[in-house]
Amino acid sequence: MTQQTILTGLRANNDLTIGNYFGAILPMIDMVKKRSDEFQINMFIPDLHSFTTPIDHGTLYEQILHNARLFAAAGLPLDNDNIYLYRQSYIPAHSEMTWILDCFTGFGEMSRMTQFKDKSGSVGADRTSVGLFNYPVLMAADILLYNANYVPVGDDQSQHLEFTRDIAERMNAKFGDIFTVPEAVAKQHEFFGKDQGLRIKDLVTPTKKMSKSDESGKGVIFLGDDPEAAAKKIMSATTDDLAEIHFDREKQPGVSNLLEILALLRGTSLDGVVGEFEGQTRYGDFKKVVADEMRQFLTDFQARLTSIDDAAILAKLQASEQKLAVTANATLLRAQQAVGLRPGDA
Repeated sequence: MTQQTILTGLRANNDLTIGNYFGAILPMIDMVKKRSDEFQINMFIPDLHSFTTPIDHGTLYEQILHNARLFAAAGLPLDNDNIYLYRQSYIPAHSEMTWILDCFTGFGEMSRMTQFKDKSGSVGADRTSVGLFNYPVLMAADILLYNANYVPVGDDQSQHLEFTRDIAERMNAKFGDIFTVPEAVAKQHEFFGKDQGLRIKDLVTPTKKMSKSDESGKGVIFLGDDPEAAAKKIMSATTDDLAEIHFDREKQPGVSNLLEILALLRGTSLDGVVGEFEGQTRYGDFKKVVADEMRQFLTDFQARLTSIDDAAILAKLQASEQKLAVTANATLLRAQQAVGLRPGDA
């Protein structure tokens, strides 16, 4: 029996934060390692998605490779033959399938996409790219080309996954059995677990999420930050004037954020960390513990990142791309035959 496929990817155009690492990369790698015995794992680098909004194109190629290095440094086993790591643009079927799907997609469907409305609203119609408008169709192609059953999605991507199911069912109804329809959002959450992990907050404004788009950078710790500088950011983190440590996201968001960060850095339970520091009154001593852990984490991670063999990364990418292009091209051919671009089977 053919293994079912899990497909996942993570856009990384610039340095990622510790929030991205603990909230997205690490859970992704853990899931991959646990599931790779039972499922084929497709991990792709969405380089075509990378410039739906403006970027520095001069650094894009290096950022693509850096994305792959991050996966490896986080523990992705490059020697596992059931895990595929590939670049979206190196398999041209992604682009051609997108055009075919475009022609069976309604303008109204795309106009109703929440992410498009959110992102385009701040810049205006004239400065919004057609690529941003069309993003969900390319995402559908990414999924459907590989007959993927499971795709871990957060709330911001749920609408796009439902569109993927809609367009697949629409074309299957019109032309016959072309696409494998991925499981619905509810089934995805049941399969992967709904919990999206802890969302690390900004160190200066702990009521908002830590974001790599923060212009000041004072409340954000990047994976590429100097470990000493990162430790100083922890020591300068906003706390409160209550002078006693308790885990309370509403009344003590800064202290609670540092407790969550410490649990993630140590790889231990939040309850255990809270129990260790609950009721203590010396914020400075507590911050120093967190700062020391952060310094050590970044030192170790950056050492692993530096030691990654680029030749091994490229070999993994190229082998995966060669293998998966066969699957993608077979799905594309079915679609081309269905719409009349290629002769049907004799």
